[in-house]
Amino acid sequence: MTPIISIKGLSKRYGDKIVLNTIDLDVNPGQIIGYIGPNGAGKSTTVKILCGIIQDYDGTVTVMGKDIKDHVLEVKSKVGYIPELAELYDLLTLREYLTFIGKLYKLSDEVINDRTTKMLNSFGLLENIDQRMDSFSKGMWQKVLITSGLLHNPTIVFMDEPLSGLDANAVILVKELLQALKAEGKTIFYCSHMMDVVEKVSDRIILIDKGTIIADGTIEELKQSNSDNLEQIFSRLTSNGDFMQKADDLAAAMNDRDTHSINTEN
Repeated sequence: MTPIISIKGLSKRYGDKIVLNTIDLDVNPGQIIGYIGPNGAGKSTTVKILCGIIQDYDGTVTVMGKDIKDHVLEVKSKVGYIPELAELYDLLTLREYLTFIGKLYKLSDEVINDRTTKMLNSFGLLENIDQRMDSFSKGMWQKVLITSGLLHNPTIVFMDEPLSGLDANAVILVKELLQALKAEGKTIFYCSHMMDVVEKVSDRIILIDKGTIIADGTIEELKQSNSDNLEQIFSRLTSNGDFMQKADDLAAAMNDRDTHSINTEN
């Protein structure tokens, strides 16, 4: 099977800091990829490179058979990007904003109106369609980001912490949405710190740490014992453990501070 995403020797640095260190990775069509790692591991940088947002890197990156440096606009037209945080034109109404997004992708008014109505109805935002977005909650903004990232029916969907700010019902909806998109043959590249969700929805899990891939496989392949879940695997591979001791140390640090404050006052 020809990979829909192919990464060869991908490296990225900011000054002296190496963010990605010669990554090699192939992704086949129709997979849900769980791309996980500690803060600063290089997850968001990888996604931004794959979406064509960052183009200053070493190595070769092809998406749908196209070198993204040479065909960035063509690739961008066929991928959807749902970040954790984004600047929205929040003085626009929801209808105005999604119409603007649809026009960027050269969708017709009929398609924009039809998809907007159906998607907002599913997210419970249809009644807010003519409301200015500066009054929206964090969860509402996240639903707008998901809607705008999927409006043009992309072939590949990149999600970077897409569940941030969502309530429990919306999280369930997004999990079901991922399965529906997979059933349509779409490829999902999913970054998250919510290990239970990643474990349940992913066909393949890739763990990155300090810019290097340190584990790659199904959850069954990554497990080393029947008691392991993804959270335990993540902890074992990316930290030295001792979380109970660290928690005790944090609590003790706060107690020491309070004691010092009391002694000073006395």
